[in-house]
Amino acid sequence: LEIPYRFPASVLKDAEEAREATVKGREDWRHIPLITIDPADAKDHDDAVFAEPDRQVPGGHIVYVAIADVAAYVRPGTSLDREAYLRGNSVYFPDRVVPMLPERISNELGSLKEGANKASLAVRMVIDPEGRKKSHSFHRVIFRSAAKLSYQQAQAAFDGRPDDKTGPILETILKPLWAAYQTMAKARDRRGPLNLDLPERKIILDKTGMVANVTVPERLEAMRLIEEMMIAANVAA
Repeated sequence: LEIPYRFPASVLKDAEEAREATVKGREDWRHIPLITIDPADAKDHDDAVFAEPDRQVPGGHIVYVAIADVAAYVRPGTSLDREAYLRGNSVYFPDRVVPMLPERISNELGSLKEGANKASLAVRMVIDPEGRKKSHSFHRVIFRSAAKLSYQQAQAAFDGRPDDKTGPILETILKPLWAAYQTMAKARDRRGPLNLDLPERKIILDKTGMVANVTVPERLEAMRLIEEMMIAANVAA
């Protein structure tokens, strides 16, 4: 690898000096119960979602997508900023990650942890009963994730098998989220986009670092839900 796994001391120092963002200069969205849905072994949580019925348009939905606002912690011109620019992105291997940002930022400050106030760039989208986006607006916010779920947990709840964590939020958060996704998916199907729903492969290494097995994880609708809302947020941007 041309870029070393470890960060220079100056970069780590910048990361240690970074502090949690405050509500100053941001909208307070802590009353909106956005949640994260990720792989069960995820260490950082980049995005959160929430949906509710549009009370002005029966059958419509209001969808919120929040993305971790890393710019709240990476200041322009610092060693941290320059190192992130050189790396460009995190690089994922079967047994490790060469990160763009130190763990202090990616896994702590910038991760949308359950119950913690976090800085975010968010979009509010108005979806009509046919699944079409009618309008959107962007917001720089502070919010607090109401729950951290795995894809498997969310899918089980959507399928009518909630657990101790998803049961209390089934009616208020998960069912409205599922309803919004189903409406958006109908519009997607009518558009007839190129379907590249290629199965993901997971590489299993043995103790020596050699490939021991290649598996194909189950593809869940909960994964498609997150993908659909992320695509909608990108289209809005």
